Amino acid sequence: MRKFLFPILTFFLLCGGCAQEVLTPPSSTQAGRVSLDRLGYTIQVGAFKKLDNAVRFSNALSQQGVNAYYFIHKSGLYKVRFGNFSSAAAARFRAKKIQATEIIDDFYIVKPESYAAARRFGPNDGYLREQIVGTAKKFIGIPYKWGGSSAAEGFDCSGLSMVAYRLNGLNLPRTSREQYRAGTPVFKEDLKNGDLVFFATTGKRKVSHVGIYAGRGSFIHAPKRGKRITVASLKSQYFRNHFVGARTYL
Repeated sequence: MRKFLFPILTFFLLCGGCAQEVLTPPSSTQAGRVSLDRLGYTIQVGAFKKLDNAVRFSNALSQQGVNAYYFIHKSGLYKVRFGNFSSAAAARFRAKKIQATEIIDDFYIVKPESYAAARRFGPNDGYLREQIVGTAKKFIGIPYKWGGSSAAEGFDCSGLSMVAYRLNGLNLPRTSREQYRAGTPVFKEDLKNGDLVFFATTGKRKVSHVGIYAGRGSFIHAPKRGKRITVASLKSQYFRNHFVGARTYL
């Protein structure tokens, strides 16, 4: 990493050549269920001890039209990923183009088969669900930061759920409302680990907040700006009053 810029994060679609990013909607499955598309090849860059450096690096990448997101690697360092490409060649082409701007030095191409989604054994397999919850748990206690701070997007609560899914190989949309529309409705009493729970927290009956169900009536979420990622209960009066529904994607 050699320099930082500070624009707002956006999705990108680089048209032409071999570097077209795959941005496709969820596909329907049998019995009316919805499944998310699996991620293709992604690009991993950076290694930071401090969270703020990972945040600034993600913001710098957005200058190149990249929807970058950071996460805690098993090494304990913060790393950054971006992209969703149909081939390793397309991912490498995009990475080298950004490398030419001197924002990144080295990069690593993450293969689709390395994700938990590639190792699931069937629609009822609990392995992928546990991996999604386990990923979210690693963010607990962190003051989750992103480019946006809009109350309509839940102060990036949706960024947390998106990252938890994408780090396990499933292409969950970015905002809470898109996530709500993309999933299959599920009753509260039928929730399973990894399902998403949605709330209307802005005084209107519109989805504005999301959390990741973690079992026994609990969910992991980024409460609001200035707060740390934490575990909350669906039984609390506040979340009972603001609950609007739940969705499953598995």
